[in-house]
Amino acid sequence: MRGREPGAVDTAGVRGAGTAGPKGEGGAVRGADGGAVPGGVRLGTVSFVWRPWPLCTAVLLAAAAFLVFCLSVGVGEFPIGVPRVIATIAGGGEPVDRFVVMDLRMPRALAGLCVGVALGVSGAVTQSVARNPLASPDILGITGGAGMVAVLLVTVSGGTAAAVANSVGVSAAALAGGLAAGLLVYLLAWRRGIDGFRLVLIGISVSAVTQAITTWLLVTADIRDVGRAQAWLVGSLDNRSWREVRPALWCTLVLLAVVAGVAFQFRPLHLGDDVAAGLGVRITPVRAVLLLCAVLLAAVSVSAAGPVPFVALVAPQVAMRLARCPTPPLAASGLVGALLLIGADLLARTVLPTALPVGVVTAAVGGPFLVYLLVRANLR
Repeated sequence: MRGREPGAVDTAGVRGAGTAGPKGEGGAVRGADGGAVPGGVRLGTVSFVWRPWPLCTAVLLAAAAFLVFCLSVGVGEFPIGVPRVIATIAGGGEPVDRFVVMDLRMPRALAGLCVGVALGVSGAVTQSVARNPLASPDILGITGGAGMVAVLLVTVSGGTAAAVANSVGVSAAALAGGLAAGLLVYLLAWRRGIDGFRLVLIGISVSAVTQAITTWLLVTADIRDVGRAQAWLVGSLDNRSWREVRPALWCTLVLLAVVAGVAFQFRPLHLGDDVAAGLGVRITPVRAVLLLCAVLLAAVSVSAAGPVPFVALVAPQVAMRLARCPTPPLAASGLVGALLLIGADLLARTVLPTALPVGVVTAAVGGPFLVYLLVRANLR
């Protein structure tokens, strides 16, 4: 067996980090030992690893999410077929179809798509940073903090609760509460770095505190305010309007662009801090930016649809198994999150005998999955 000099790095062993050696013949990427890196591609000054299976998985998930999206838009008292929905979205269709699709049903479907993608990517980032499948915005107290501040605004506003609930006030309060809870968890978990186990434990503690405060607010508030707050806390896509969807959509697009830009520097962190530092990655700033984006994505989703549970926990794990990746893939996680949320909303409106909020369906699916993850961790 040929030996290597001390300190040499086998590029083929770290090809998952997106790094590569010099260019070989035919655009192939060569490793430190001169051998071609399997799947390595170099285009000018840009090099990357070509993995057909995750790409095909993402394409199939995108197609499935679009199909379920069209089905969700077409379902209602005035049913519209998928071809007519696609034609209407493309700019055609009859006037009645354009009114029903674009004005009445599109905000709800877009809210489900936006919230699902945001939760899926947020869960993938937090689980990757913490290296723990239980590290999701639900467990870390981010959604709990957003819900607590929103309930505080609704219950304390007294007679103006209805006006506040129908404005952007609750959404802005939820966004601020989620950001504050995420920063609190990060600061308490920081000890010359972020340890995944410590992050999860502190997140569970912060989540318990926010849930206790939320319960106290509901117990002491007026019964009418409690009804409005409780309906929002379940997590629902009912009565969404363009006024609520547009800010969430633009915020999500901006945050996804930031995550995509930092993701290339984040991938070497899966190999360990020492290897990532040797590859030139600034570990602390990259983790801080990604965690901030994950917190903001979760807060935006809560502000748009309330604290929808377990989507951020389930979506990255399902995407990781479908894409056959060792860590949660960001794009596939977002698509699985959108598919889960829109599918759960469609299921709640069509299959179940009584129309339920989407949060009830996701909780029924995510609860057993959380038990599965805990049992699997204990077996390991």
